[in-house]
Amino acid sequence: MNCILVDDEKPALELLEDNVKQIPFLNLIATCRNPLHVADLLEKNVIDLIFLDIHMPSINGLELLKTLKNPPMVILVTAYEEYAIDGFNLDVVDYLVKPTPFNRFLKAVNKAHELYLSKQKRVLPENDYVFVNANYSLIKVKIQDITFIEGLKDYVRIHITTGKPIITRLGLKGLEERLGASKFIRIHKSYIIALDKIESIQKTQLVVAGEEIPVGNGYRDLLQEYINHKNL
Repeated sequence: MNCILVDDEKPALELLEDNVKQIPFLNLIATCRNPLHVADLLEKNVIDLIFLDIHMPSINGLELLKTLKNPPMVILVTAYEEYAIDGFNLDVVDYLVKPTPFNRFLKAVNKAHELYLSKQKRVLPENDYVFVNANYSLIKVKIQDITFIEGLKDYVRIHITTGKPIITRLGLKGLEERLGASKFIRIHKSYIIALDKIESIQKTQLVVAGEEIPVGNGYRDLLQEYINHKNL
């Protein structure tokens, strides 16, 4: 699971980072001392989990969480016990009080991992289909026909092999979770592509079904992992 750490205190960040590095299924993407940078990190990277402090100078963690649209899972890590109810009302995975023993930290991340795996089980199989709202109708789209999906602010454009693209009011993050990482990959804040539809790959772009699509800086490592796995 990709995670970020958000805390304005350097010692707290270093302790969290040490804990994260001991967990095999956690992949630390970034540490952040300024909570105002979190939205940008989420925009440029695929993040599954945030470790979030509450008391920070510019905006507190709870206020920040309320501003995020479709946030990933969150574990609050704070020195203050009195915000626990507020945190759980925002659907956080767990609430850790500093200083946090490692066994308590491990319990929280295991809980997050179980939730992550349960989401993966709900991924649509390749031969399945979805109905999407477009042009005042429900249109059936086969998963195997999707070449790539393009984000358009509050809408997405689903490109398919069998006809014209379908524009519908959906979010890229929700679609990414449903489609799953085995057949699709997000390569840019505005693009999800079908892995089996890739025709060629360059450093800053790739070609999918004859279309050139940019590769975002925050997504290159994930794409490189796929390339390394498939490369002869």
